[in-house]
Amino acid sequence: MQTDRRTFLAIAGFGAVTAACGGAPAKAAQRFEFTLTDAEWKKRLSPAAYRTLRQGATEFPGTSPLNKEHRAGTFVCAGCALPLFASSTKFDSRTGWPSFYRALPKAVISKSDRSLGMARTEILCRRCGGHLGHVFDDGPRPTGKRYCMNGVALAFVPKG
Repeated sequence: MQTDRRTFLAIAGFGAVTAACGGAPAKAAQRFEFTLTDAEWKKRLSPAAYRTLRQGATEFPGTSPLNKEHRAGTFVCAGCALPLFASSTKFDSRTGWPSFYRALPKAVISKSDRSLGMARTEILCRRCGGHLGHVFDDGPRPTGKRYCMNGVALAFVPKG
């Protein structure tokens, strides 16, 4: 893969900000129906999925194999397997992360995120509280939303 200077600087800057600020723990002030101990989460998840789902980290853009997933099916939480997004709502946002314009009903919850010096809306799995990503108001019709998700926080289940 060939990288131009602008891409290199963007990735380096993103990495520096992520490393400097760290991931905020994905713990909302509520109980979730699917809970595990920290040791159980570490055993269940890959190190990258653990950092993202349980500690609020962000994967590097363009690294998720789910960016190239175009089959019919459902994207589920990598932590608890709750169905989160229908493949029919996925679109190429050109951001480097899997993006969707609508979550499945009662699949996700949101909370205010003021980390990194900006106001954003964090998206969590409703069942386990895992950090999935953020939602923005610059998506396509019909919702105008862009659920920008960490691929490592998701798993894909093909239809059929």
